[in-house]
Amino acid sequence: MNFYETVLDAKDALMNKTKELLSIPSVLDKFDENSKMPFGKDINKALFYMLDLGKEDGFITKNIKNYAGHIEFGEGKEIIGVLCHLDVVPAGDGWRNPPFDPVIKDDKIYARGANDDKGPTMAAYFALKLLKESGFKPKKRIRIILGTDEETAWRGINKYFETEEMPTVGFAPDAMFPLIYGEKGIFSFDITGQIADDTLVSFEAGDRYNVVPDKATCIIKKDLKEVFENYLTFNNFKGEVDGDTYTVYGKRAHAMQPNVGVNAAFILAQFLNKHIDNNFIKYINTYLTFDYLGEKLKIDHHDDEMKEFTMNPAVFQYDGKEFKIGINCRFPKGWNKTEAIEKIKASIKPNQFAYTNKTDMPVHYVEKEDSLVQTLLGAYRKYTGDQTEPITIGGGTYARSLKKAVAFGPLMPGREEVAHQVDEDIMVEDVLTATAIYMESLYQLTKEA
Repeated sequence: MNFYETVLDAKDALMNKTKELLSIPSVLDKFDENSKMPFGKDINKALFYMLDLGKEDGFITKNIKNYAGHIEFGEGKEIIGVLCHLDVVPAGDGWRNPPFDPVIKDDKIYARGANDDKGPTMAAYFALKLLKESGFKPKKRIRIILGTDEETAWRGINKYFETEEMPTVGFAPDAMFPLIYGEKGIFSFDITGQIADDTLVSFEAGDRYNVVPDKATCIIKKDLKEVFENYLTFNNFKGEVDGDTYTVYGKRAHAMQPNVGVNAAFILAQFLNKHIDNNFIKYINTYLTFDYLGEKLKIDHHDDEMKEFTMNPAVFQYDGKEFKIGINCRFPKGWNKTEAIEKIKASIKPNQFAYTNKTDMPVHYVEKEDSLVQTLLGAYRKYTGDQTEPITIGGGTYARSLKKAVAFGPLMPGREEVAHQVDEDIMVEDVLTATAIYMESLYQLTKEA
């Protein structure tokens, strides 16, 4: 049975529905647990779009208080979970095409969420739809679970599992092929303090812990325009001055690969450190700038299988009196968290800064020889012929919300990682192939009770 031919026949419908979903600007504005739309109207709109689509196609659907939902097909005691999310990170500046006006150009779909995770969500949905239309009757229940704030605090998926059954096994179409059997732990913390400074009025960069900030701005009561412009030119950085406001630009990237981006806060702090006396700026330069491995704090670590510990100082806020630095870390097996926290606290002690834990998710791991891994890997190899071995990553997907689940596509080996970046895209051919792979996977996982 060749599911790819089935997908090709449905190509136009798949592309149209994908573009419709991508056109919804499902970025979290603010969370309000007392609202009927806790994550805002746009995320709510995306959730209803998918649930309504499921109803139209004859699936069982369920909305969990507008926090999350699912689309279900099949019968049986066991549940196979397909874990997707409908929220996206902020678009950022510099898009060649409006980020929520999806366009297909050069055989790619361009839009925020094309790769992470609305494009893959629609591929998984069409896999389910096309299996149903083929007459297949799964011996287990298949559930596409729709999360709503994967990019922030996972409140949607956590609310979902307060009342809903936990799938036996599953996968998250929210990473890369051939398959991700291990994910680094995720650890975030804040450093805060009070520093009064009449010269540095403000310093701002970043809006999400899982994104490398691509813009940093400060207001400073000191004429540094000439040396600032020289600094930019000499280092080939981009920036501008408008009165007392100094701005620099870097490159956005996912926090799991901070080395792929250019942290704008580092660029600005490095410049300021040469021209003002401010302990907030000094701390950034002493312990954080251009160090994605945590070597300055002496919290670096390497695991042969899961590779390097990485660190993304992501959120910087300073108002001339108080500051916050929000830092996101991805840690492999063997990293000693207790020792690392002690070293971080030692670094802030001289200035009497404060330390606060924010997020702490353990390493997620499924053995490579597990039947789930081998079944999915077989489906991938059937439609690609690629024999690349499964890997581990620094990203954190919904796979870790299940006891046994892996991240599975959609990014093909050799493709550029564009999640969270400007001009995010996905190859049309990759969407089609991924849909066939997901059809094969769900078929193999549910053809027998």
